[in-house]
Formats: sequence, C-alpha cells, structure tokens
Amino acid sequence: MKTTRQPLYQRFAEQIRASLQNGVLRPGDRLSSVRQASRQHGLSVTTVVRAYELLESGGLIESHPQSGYFVRARFAAESASALTLDPAFPAVNVSPAEPDRSQPLPVSAEVDVSRHVLATLKSIHQNDAIPLGSPYPDPTLFPARRISQYNGAILRSGGPLGVLDDLPPGHPDLIRQIVRRHLETGLSVDPGDVVITVGATEAINLCLQAVAKAGDTIAVESPTFYAMLHAIERLGMRAIEIPTDPRLGMDIAALKKIMQSQPIAACMVMPNFQNPLGFEMPEENKRQLVELGSRYNMPIIENGVCNELYFGTAHPSVLKAYDKRGIVLYCSSFSKSLTSAYRIGWTLPGRYREQVEKLKFLNTLSTSTLPQRAIAAYLTAGGYDRHLRRVRRTLQQRCDIMSAFVGRFFPAGTRITRPTGGYVLWIELPAVIDSMALYRQALAEGITIAPGRLFSTSDAYRSFIRMNYSYSWTPQIEQAIRRLGEMLAAILE
Repeated sequence: MKTTRQPLYQRFAEQIRASLQNGVLRPGDRLSSVRQASRQHGLSVTTVVRAYELLESGGLIESHPQSGYFVRARFAAESASALTLDPAFPAVNVSPAEPDRSQPLPVSAEVDVSRHVLATLKSIHQNDAIPLGSPYPDPTLFPARRISQYNGAILRSGGPLGVLDDLPPGHPDLIRQIVRRHLETGLSVDPGDVVITVGATEAINLCLQAVAKAGDTIAVESPTFYAMLHAIERLGMRAIEIPTDPRLGMDIAALKKIMQSQPIAACMVMPNFQNPLGFEMPEENKRQLVELGSRYNMPIIENGVCNELYFGTAHPSVLKAYDKRGIVLYCSSFSKSLTSAYRIGWTLPGRYREQVEKLKFLNTLSTSTLPQRAIAAYLTAGGYDRHLRRVRRTLQQRCDIMSAFVGRFFPAGTRITRPTGGYVLWIELPAVIDSMALYRQALAEGITIAPGRLFSTSDAYRSFIRMNYSYSWTPQIEQAIRRLGEMLAAILE
C-alpha cells in the first residue's frame, strides 16, 4: 500500500515546533525571515510562508507587520516546563506571577507628584530615548495622515474657525459622532449630555472641580494613573488610596468601610484597562460601585480613555451604564485610540452638567474648532472600527512579546500584570530595587521607564515600574529590555 508523504511545509513546521518544545526557540524570539528561511533550508518562499501560517493558526507564533514572525508568549505559559533558559540570564522567570492586591494605609494624604511626572515626561523623547516610559501609545498606530487630510480640507473650504464659534458644549458634528459611538457600544446618551474638552485631562479636572473643593478627600485606586493625582493636587484636595486587585480592581468593601469612618467627597476610578494595572473590573463590581456611590450620594469620576483598546471580543461596559441618578461623571478622549496630537476629549457629567459646562467656559473658554471638525469628519467617513481592530490586534501581540522578554531577562522574583487591554505593563521588581534609581540609570543609557513613585501619594511602589509595550518591536527595544535585565542583575549581585 502506497503511503502519503508529508508535505514539505508540514515537515518544516514540525521542525520549528520541535525547536519550541526543546527550548531552542523561546517566547519572544524572532524567527528567520521568509527569505532567510528559504535560503537556509533550501525551500521555496511559498513553502516557508505556508509553514509559518500553519504555526500561526496553531497559536505558536504570530506575525508583526514590518517586523517578522515571533514566538508567542502564550506558548510559554502553556509549555513552560519544556523551555530552557539562557545561561547568560540564569534567574529568568518564563511566566512571572502577578503582583499581589495592594494594601495602602487607610489615611488621606496630600498629593505631590507633578514635579516627578513632569521630569519623567520631559525625558521620554530626550535624545531619541527608547520610550518604554511613554504615557501614550505608539503614534504610528494612528491614522495621522488621513486626519490631517480632513484638517486640510476643512481649512480650504473656509467657514468659521474662531474661538467663539464652538463655545461649550462643543461642535455639534463631533457631539453627534460621540453619541453614535456610545450607542454602538451599548450606552444610550443624549446629545445634550456631552461636553467637549481639551483631552481627558481637562475633563477629569472639570468634573473634580464640579463635585469637590479644596481640602476634600478623594478616593482613588492604588496604584492609580497619575493624571488623577494631578487633578487632586491642582485643586488642593487630599487623596486616600483604596486596596486594588490587579485583576478585579478597587476593593468595594474596603471603600465602603472607609466611607463609614470618614467623609469621602468623590471617587476617581479607571474601571477598564486601568493604567497601570491593565485590569477590566468585573460587571458585578461595577454595579456594586455605582450602587455604593448612589447610596452615599458620592460622585464617581470614571476615566474611560482606554475603553476602545480591549483584547477580548466585546466592548467593555462602563460604570455610566449602571448610573440611574446621574452621579457618574464619565470622561474620555481620542488620545489613546485615534490621535494624541489633537487632544480632543469629552465628558458625560450627569447631574453636574451645568457646573461642568460653566467651568469649561471659565477655564478655557472653548475647545479648538479645527481638530473637533477633523475628527468628526474622520468618524463620519467610517473606518474607525477597522482601525481599532488593527490596533487591538497589534497591541495584544506586542503585549505578549514584551511580557515574554520581561520574563526571560528580568531577575527571579519579578512579577508582571496580565493586561486585558490597554498598552502598559505594571512590573514588580525584587524589593531591594529602587525604581527611581533604576529610572535615572536607564535614562543615562537612553532608555525611559515610568518609576512606581508616580502612581501613588506614598513610596509604596518604590520597587515597581510601568513599561509601555505599544511600540513596534525593534532590535533597539529588544536590546533595551535585555539591558534593563542586566542593570537589575548587577544591582542584585
């Protein structure tokens, strides 16, 4: 009986699979390019491509536009016992554990983080530094040229573009598109509820100013995104950090207990793909948080800037969807999903809408007309969802690769979060590491990171760093992570 010979592409795929299983190829490794593999193995380009596609469909490797094929990090989690380690880095964690739930002290504190944040942000593009500390996604992910074309067309067409042409709440075309977008993602919004702002930062500041006053105490996650702390510091308020789980988010029971012992003027949270932890708060927790706020008449300022950057199959729900009394002030922007250059944000302030609109007028008069119209034109033309699907897919792939490299090159005892969306990793280093000292050492070699000190009112995250994984994977970024591992190893010697 004649046997069927295994096709060449399947045989080549099996060779690569064997290299994965015996540790020759490790998570995050780049495979030979199609042309290189064709020459090295005496195979046609078509055969190599079919083999790579077979491995990719099996979840073992993944392609990155303009970068090549890489071993998936998820393969490491499933087959860690079969992988060997680089002898040059003997203390490697292939699949590091997650950080524990935070345990901040239940006391309010003054906020003083702005000078640290400003110094860090200034350093990000200093002398072409590797931007692992950047607070924004890779700008090459955004359709900048297309939005610029709309911008140019609006300028050529004439029409009103003055400061007084778009007094609060904002340009009606953009408001209409924002309302449509919320409706498509499951939230019914009246156009009269929307106020356009200069990015989410202004939205957060206006909302906080509308619900609290100097000296008041504001509840925040621990760790929390420093834009929240900036707003509290700017307005002379105090912050109290609430225990936060890297998978579940803010501890609602702990918040309730604190509220029963001291006055809390408002709560500021980022329930979806929180920066820096990356979690998506479970539905029941979202419902309970809004219910708690309603019962105690406590406003909740919801930061939704990363809501579009989910890795799952469905758009996450928002706290605003559970709000029946108008206590949730939702804030978002296009800076993380479409363009950070134009700084266009918005808020749905609920029962505080009139105060927020008045404060917007008093603070900045209006938001620039031209970028509002350009973004509205882009959204009207369609293609936003297609753009977002590509961005989400790219971010998830880059998250897997950076996670794998951190696990491979950082020392034993390192812990990293497992984001379900967004573009940052929160990394806990061995307790003896001072992340501010590491930040300064790395910056001297052209590498930026965000030290944990930026995300708290205390020094509780002294040994933590946040790293941005959104940038295209390059030899320079790969080397930067290797170099950080070497710095850490030298400190621990």
